[in-house]
Amino acid sequence: MNITINGEKEHLTGQAIAILDLLKIKNVESPEMVSVQLNGEIVDQSQYQSTTITDNDELEFLYFMGGGEEQ
Repeated sequence: MNITINGEKEHLTGQAIAILDLLKIKNVESPEMVSVQLNGEIVDQSQYQSTTITDNDELEFLYFMGGGEEQ
């Protein structure tokens, strides 16, 4: 299966995979701190196990960080 993650083409074996499993495969640290956009739609974290990725899907892993400059 061919997918795109953060603008990069990737090839995965298999027909479909859950978002949660993909986060594990990609060794995403702190997956609870990552939002996933699948084909332009944000997926609720409670749906990561039940939402499957299929051929030609496009994903964005969105990492939110705190911080900034104090004024």
